[in-house]
Amino acid sequence: MKAGIKQVAELAAVSTATVSHVINNTRFVSNETKEKVFRAMEELDFRPNAIAQSLRSQKSNTIGLIVPILPSDTSNFFFMTVAQGIQKTLKRHGYQVLLSNNNTEELEEEKEQIRLFNTKLIDGLIIASIAEEVGYLNEIVKSRFPVVFIDRKPEGYKGDYILSDGFGGAFKAMQLLLDKGHTRIGCITGTLGISTSNERFEGYKKALAQPGIPFDPSIVKIANSSFESGYECAEQLLSSSDITALFVANNVLTMGAIGYLQEKKINIPGDLAVIGFDDYDWTKITTPPLTVIRQPSFELGEKAAEVMVNRIENNDEQQEFKEYRLQTELIIRGSC
Repeated sequence: MKAGIKQVAELAAVSTATVSHVINNTRFVSNETKEKVFRAMEELDFRPNAIAQSLRSQKSNTIGLIVPILPSDTSNFFFMTVAQGIQKTLKRHGYQVLLSNNNTEELEEEKEQIRLFNTKLIDGLIIASIAEEVGYLNEIVKSRFPVVFIDRKPEGYKGDYILSDGFGGAFKAMQLLLDKGHTRIGCITGTLGISTSNERFEGYKKALAQPGIPFDPSIVKIANSSFESGYECAEQLLSSSDITALFVANNVLTMGAIGYLQEKKINIPGDLAVIGFDDYDWTKITTPPLTVIRQPSFELGEKAAEVMVNRIENNDEQQEFKEYRLQTELIIRGSC
């Protein structure tokens, strides 16, 4: 026979009301008494009814997380590290994460995932939306739970934003290339329209403008984020232009571009200086090791979780929504 709250109370030598308060966190209970209750629950293999708990307390202690991860996209390293930071921090505050992966990059899939979360009675949503305009959230988010956006800054819905400084990272990378005397610096960037791509591209252009170097669209390639696109863009730039340096503003495009350069035995940095985005292990073992812009992915997840917990527990609807920007770091190695 499955143990109930009465059996837990008897084993812990406390009242059923005390067990209820421990489970639902509805009244102060001493740590000593909590430990007795938790030990009894463990011994009896007693698991509280989560649905009943959430209906009574109006909290499920569950946060929904939606990130876009494609099977062939190295961004999964980035987003899974972000997710680890979120999970670790939420767990410390007594929350759990319900992860959903939008591996189709379709907006309808994103909407369907949120509808599913609505049925799970989540307390909040952390999302890296695939859309720049997210006004649809005004209709689809139920119970008005807080929404925290990560990595991207969409428009049309009020929420907090946790971003890495893509503009500053790109600007610092370009400054390094300019300081080394390069004036013909090619750029490969992901599709514009998402704030991360837009900001990195703006950093590229702003750095060129400071010393008065004209922006040349002929040495810029805008492509879908894939290894093949990075490879093809690098091939096109080197066969049709006189660039002496290359800035790649996206991790998977960086991998593709380096694939082409190494296949063709391009002398790096003698013939072409290169700076890429994101600091993964493979960037340390290229020939030479790659100079990159490192994003604080784990810390981004930690900050997103902290902001979410603060929103839920303070429950202050008058509190202004904020933008939080974490600094990127230029890791200088042998490719420039």
